[in-house]
Amino acid sequence: MRRFIFMCLLALGLLLLPARTACQGMPVYDNTNFITLGKQIIEAAKQTENLIKTVEFMKQQKDRIEKVSNVVKQLKAVRELARNNQRLFEVVRGDVRNILNSPYIKPEEITRVSQSFENIIENSLEDLDFVQQILSSDYLKMTDAERAAVLKDRETSSKEMVAEIERKTKRYNDIISFREMQDRINSRATNY
Repeated sequence: MRRFIFMCLLALGLLLLPARTACQGMPVYDNTNFITLGKQIIEAAKQTENLIKTVEFMKQQKDRIEKVSNVVKQLKAVRELARNNQRLFEVVRGDVRNILNSPYIKPEEITRVSQSFENIIENSLEDLDFVQQILSSDYLKMTDAERAAVLKDRETSSKEMVAEIERKTKRYNDIISFREMQDRINSRATNY
């Protein structure tokens, strides 16, 4: 009998098992969760779009800052060029005139002295013309950075010209001082 009851329960269980699985049916999704998910996806897309716009804006600002930085570098280089050329002209106007008017410079040296200073001034004027061409036109389709680099090179060369003209001025002043001292020594009265 036990066996019979066990078999009946087993048969009943087998009969009810497929009915139980069939009764479950399709899973039911909550529409509110689906709508919320859709809204979150749309919001994430908007945020991503805003981030992309922000990145583009930042790139534009970076480019503008670089352009302004290059323009500032150009202005500094041009200002320094102007100062150096001003210094060159002041030296030529004052110190070189004193050197050439000195009685201790020989007449044959005057031409050589004036020509060496004239060469420096001519180079300076050529540099100024070149700088004017670079700044006033789109010379050789240069970018602002390339233009700033050329101006920086010209600034360096103008500093070298100033140093060279100061060296020459000092050298000629030393020659004048030496000749003046020689003249004093040679013309002093001997008290023996």
